[in-house]
Amino acid sequence: MLDAYLAVTILWGFVFIYAVMATMDFGAGFWSMFYINRKKTGATNIANRYLSPTWEVTNTFIVALVVAVYSLFPKGAYTLGTILLIPGSLILLLLAIRSAFLVFSNIVQEYRKPLTIISGISGIIIPGLLISVLPITHGNFVQITETKQTLDLAGLFTSPNEYAFFGFAITSTLFLSSLLLADYSKASAEYEAYRVYRRDALWIGPISLVMAFFIMFTLKTEDAWIYKKMIDDLPLLFLSLALFVLGGIGLFLPSPGISIKGRPRLSVIAITAQYLAASYVYGKAHLPYIVYPEVTIHDAFTDPNSFRAIFITYIVAFAILFPGFVYFWSLFMNDKRYLRQGKLSGSKK
Repeated sequence: MLDAYLAVTILWGFVFIYAVMATMDFGAGFWSMFYINRKKTGATNIANRYLSPTWEVTNTFIVALVVAVYSLFPKGAYTLGTILLIPGSLILLLLAIRSAFLVFSNIVQEYRKPLTIISGISGIIIPGLLISVLPITHGNFVQITETKQTLDLAGLFTSPNEYAFFGFAITSTLFLSSLLLADYSKASAEYEAYRVYRRDALWIGPISLVMAFFIMFTLKTEDAWIYKKMIDDLPLLFLSLALFVLGGIGLFLPSPGISIKGRPRLSVIAITAQYLAASYVYGKAHLPYIVYPEVTIHDAFTDPNSFRAIFITYIVAFAILFPGFVYFWSLFMNDKRYLRQGKLSGSKK
């Protein structure tokens, strides 16, 4: 069924786009909280300037992801909706808290610090909970019978594999967001903030790599079926590792025209490509299962005629929205007046 694989590719695309954008978004919220008392670096101002126009855009992709699951794999959506009722509700609650407190932190100035702290902490927990969906789909903690489908929460949260994924989500969030904020700081000519975020990326990056190896180790012992299929694509895993090394090298390359080290944009591109390669290997190994071993993409797939109508709708929507997103990011990363608004406001004073 070629249609089923095309549909799961669309779904995987939404997952990857949201994962990267949300990682940068949630990480920026954490750094805004972490550096809130360090005025001289300007790190919090940079994080807030990044968050201001992007967090609303990021949340639209999670809506698109949920709609894609229900429209493309309705039978699988029933199983996922049932077993993810508790973790999914917790994720939605934290998203609501984080969004509300993020807005209020920019309005109610006298309570800005506690509101920023709450939004930052809730935001860094969300990626860990989101990635918890992956070990759940490996099937060890799901009981499916003819009458009910249940999730073994006690087994899930005593599994080393769950904590490997959880730790990887948090360290990756901090790593990728620090890289992006380093690039954003450099483009804004905020060199002190750039040095701070470059330093953060240099020590968090290796930790995220260790967590990736921990995932592979725990997969080998707990979910050998997916580990063996991932090892079949070992060249791509080595490519992912090489891209990680390239991302690290990018932080040491000389910058033309200025006397600071690093080309963070190269690092952002390399690390994003690294995640793309690694997620492709994982996603390919997971096929054809949505929830192992009971629910496959073939069993859960929608009616072929419905899929063709949905597919055309996605193509039209993508053709309309994609140029807008590209234009948004080009303005956001290249508009000198916006990038240097902190310096301009400082000079007016």
